[in-house]
Amino acid sequence: MTRASDIRDVTLGKEGLPDWLDPVVRAVETVEPLQLSRFLPPRDGTGRQSAVLILFGEGPRGPELLLMERASSLRSHAGQPSFPGGALDPEDGDPEGDGPLRAALREAEEETGLDPSGVQLFGVLPKLYIPVSRFVVTPVLGWWREPTPVGVVDPNETARVFTVPVADLTDPAHRATTVHPSGHRGPAFLVESALVWGFTAGLIDRLLHYAGWERPWDRDKQVPLDWRS
Repeated sequence: MTRASDIRDVTLGKEGLPDWLDPVVRAVETVEPLQLSRFLPPRDGTGRQSAVLILFGEGPRGPELLLMERASSLRSHAGQPSFPGGALDPEDGDPEGDGPLRAALREAEEETGLDPSGVQLFGVLPKLYIPVSRFVVTPVLGWWREPTPVGVVDPNETARVFTVPVADLTDPAHRATTVHPSGHRGPAFLVESALVWGFTAGLIDRLLHYAGWERPWDRDKQVPLDWRS
């Protein structure tokens, strides 16, 4: 298991990023919290501090994102595709400082086996909130400068690890609106034999929109969610 102290270089840097990431960098620098989600951290400071790694790489079909599918046995968000990530450990450091950067890299290594030294962190989005699990989430963005093999490290936590081409995420044929039994509606992506929805899909949707990559899609195309979701 990776310790936070093993991850030393957690600085943010934009030097050497590929040109196609420029719109994402601009979006990260200008987006406001309420432009990402209506669910923001409680003002009283409650909630469990956590972080996710939004990792952009370059694959055979161009830009892509790294995702994983959570094990069905987990207590929170079981079976859902998500970004690598999890709760901050005390060793990660200050939640208001570089703690989320360390946590995002540490969790990504623990869940997918990637080598953090090949990841260049270039931005942090405003903290968001997941009411159902009471997580206060810091999205950390990275460029997979030196890709390394990834896969399931612990089957008790992760069902599979996969990458999704951005071209598939922007393809209108792969987009839909999920309808939860509670009545909540949200964006979704049908990619790589997976239904990406909830917090992860919401983040992807907003990033595509503010980066100017979004293509018109049929918001009336609905995908119902199982009542257990």
